[in-house]
Amino acid sequence: MALPTSKSKPLFKTAALVSAYSGWLIAASAIGLGLSLQGCAVNPATGSIDTVLMSKSREKEIGKENYEKIIKSMPIYKDEQLQKYIEEIGQQVAAKSDSPEYEYVFTIIDSPDINAFALPAGYIFINRGLLAYLNSEAQLAAVLAHEIGHVTARHAVRQDAARKGAGVLSFLSVLTTGSMAMGDVTSLWSTAAVKGYGRDMELEADQFGAEYLYRTGYDPQAMVQAIGVLKDHEKFSRYRAKDAGQKPRSYHGVFASHPRNDVRLKEVVAKAGTYEPSEQSNYNKQNVRFRKAMEGLVFGNNYAAMMTQAKQAADAKKKDENRYIHNKLGFTLVFPKEWEVENQRKAIVGAPQNESAEIKIEVKNLAQPIPPGQFIRNYFSTDLLAQSEDFSQYGLMGHKGIIHNKSLPKPQRVAVLYQGRRAYILTGSVFKPADNVNYDELFLSSIHSFRPAMGARKPPKANTIHYVKANDKTTFAALAKQIRLGRYTEQQLRLINGYYPLGEPKPGEWIKIIK
Repeated sequence: MALPTSKSKPLFKTAALVSAYSGWLIAASAIGLGLSLQGCAVNPATGSIDTVLMSKSREKEIGKENYEKIIKSMPIYKDEQLQKYIEEIGQQVAAKSDSPEYEYVFTIIDSPDINAFALPAGYIFINRGLLAYLNSEAQLAAVLAHEIGHVTARHAVRQDAARKGAGVLSFLSVLTTGSMAMGDVTSLWSTAAVKGYGRDMELEADQFGAEYLYRTGYDPQAMVQAIGVLKDHEKFSRYRAKDAGQKPRSYHGVFASHPRNDVRLKEVVAKAGTYEPSEQSNYNKQNVRFRKAMEGLVFGNNYAAMMTQAKQAADAKKKDENRYIHNKLGFTLVFPKEWEVENQRKAIVGAPQNESAEIKIEVKNLAQPIPPGQFIRNYFSTDLLAQSEDFSQYGLMGHKGIIHNKSLPKPQRVAVLYQGRRAYILTGSVFKPADNVNYDELFLSSIHSFRPAMGARKPPKANTIHYVKANDKTTFAALAKQIRLGRYTEQQLRLINGYYPLGEPKPGEWIKIIK
């Protein structure tokens, strides 16, 4: 089957538009703004003229700078076979894109969160957590194609141009103030990419991604399928958050911006083309490769990698003042300077000599796996937890917030951190507040210094994904009873197999289980 060629697009490069743009530029120059538009270029993906304030060489510099920052600050998933596979699929799609000249780099972030994002000039990241919910090579290609669509449409650059355009359009105020501080926006690039680009740009990335899928030999409908699977996960997350009394988490771009049955998405995907089942001769071969690459993928927390990261962080910070280490329980944290620590019968308490405040650490065994936010509310018997926030550090999952205790002069800072089956509850209380002391800052500093002690017990073994063939007796409820990962095991199995909320696997079908 011959692959289709790239579709031609109209270039909106009329004489009137060029004349109007040139006139505006001359006028701006004449009044001494000192602005330098580094590019008014035809976008190869959209076919329209983009007024941008950045050259392609600078775009590449920014992409590389932020790529290097991310790989230094984020854990990278160590699986050579899977990395090679992702790279192969990504490069095939990128080669059929409207900007194959970029040097595309594909990286797997070792995170259980569901996300994928692209930096300028072809640096594309996909989280390990997202891979677990995809069910075919075509769906994987769809996610990568969507991110490639962001790159080829230069969404990061166009967003930057719009951001700076506000300063261009307000040139009268610039003249009167004598200042035009554009600022260094480099730090904003990664944030913008991770959070998404807004509804219209996300839909545009879907459109280009669907075209790239078709050109590469994948059915563009895989874009709709992938989004459907992840919207199911979003629906389950809302249910689970409500059940735990928490706020649901939202996901980036392609996952968050679409309604459940998105008519516009289906329209732009349909325009790319359709493959009949008889034309998809490589479908089974593709999915054999996909299953082989995903076999053994870590699901949830990667404890061994987290402990390695914690040790590296500890080695980088060799000397800590007033660090307390509990060898038996295997944890350590830093108390405020000159505070004394006492190991009491039911708690570990750190306090200054004048006993004006304290940080108390208590330890409880987890009777059942519940979210940290629910645990802390249950423990303190409160629904009113201010500044409620999930967090993680050194391989530990936790939750923190503030409780307004009427018997104390200042609110209490509380937190819980899970280490295996133990829950560590940290409470910061103020009894006799001193002037010019930010107690909450002291409490948070100690809370965020809490980590497993080096040499403590081995981290628990991570759960991994494996493929099995269903038979005529296979049901997700029966599998859930055998696997026993907690209260939501059946729902998790349905989600990773694309059967949420109803349905059962067909005999002979390959399905994912978690061990």
